[in-house]
Amino acid sequence: MILSSPEKLYDAYIFDQDGTLYLGDHLLPGAKRLIEGLRSLGKPVRFLSNNPTKDPDDYKEKLDRLGIPTPLDEIANTVVTTTRWLKMHYPNATVYPISEEPLKKALREAGIKMSENPEEIDIVIASYDRTFEYRKLQIAFDAIWFHKRAFLITTNPDKFCPFPGGRGEPDAAGIVAAIEATTGTKLKANMGKPEPAMLEAALGDLDVDPRNCMMVGDRLSTDIGMAVNTGMASTLVLTGDSTLEEAQALDEKHQPTYVLNRVDHLIPESIRSDWGWTDEDED
Repeated sequence: MILSSPEKLYDAYIFDQDGTLYLGDHLLPGAKRLIEGLRSLGKPVRFLSNNPTKDPDDYKEKLDRLGIPTPLDEIANTVVTTTRWLKMHYPNATVYPISEEPLKKALREAGIKMSENPEEIDIVIASYDRTFEYRKLQIAFDAIWFHKRAFLITTNPDKFCPFPGGRGEPDAAGIVAAIEATTGTKLKANMGKPEPAMLEAALGDLDVDPRNCMMVGDRLSTDIGMAVNTGMASTLVLTGDSTLEEAQALDEKHQPTYVLNRVDHLIPESIRSDWGWTDEDED
């Protein structure tokens, strides 16, 4: 596998955000002109995130502030997919969200009942929660193990959330692991990448075949994994979590279709040349 740019355009483009289009509060080279270029070509773009500590309004505000104005309906994250999945499959369930406020707000607005009483809880939701404590683990333990009535789902499978400069902090996978280890239960469902629920949230309003769409991200396990799971083309951008060496170590089935040093190389070289783009223009 070598660095390679797509030779054609796709029907729609789905983007991870942090590590792909921006890092922290700074746009990555070429990100702004890429989105503007795709839109000028009439290609739908959608933005995804596994981060459930923000709601779509937060992402809209950030993209707008960074110079990529984006309608709210082009953004989906695991707050959206978790709420949608519960309303579709378990509309009458009582849930216990181990989460931060954005998910709880979305659940309230969707009319989904929440409780901290283990005798009432049907579903425990393990999420990215920086207020996680032993009390919350005890409630989950009682609902799942002692009362034997609840099952476990998660908003996202990420082990950590990366920060600029290489640092990060524990993500939802650590909370899932704590609950699984203490109760002996196994996770029933994941609402984030790489599961198809995220793709459904992104493409639900578009009349496109996923096989003719492109997933773009910086993580092999989630972004590229979702593309593999759904038959999409994929592009790994080497500006975030995963490396070229890690991609090369995968079997061919799980490798990304393309690997790029910078995200604006997603536009075929022939079009970039016609537009007069050079890498130095947006560094």
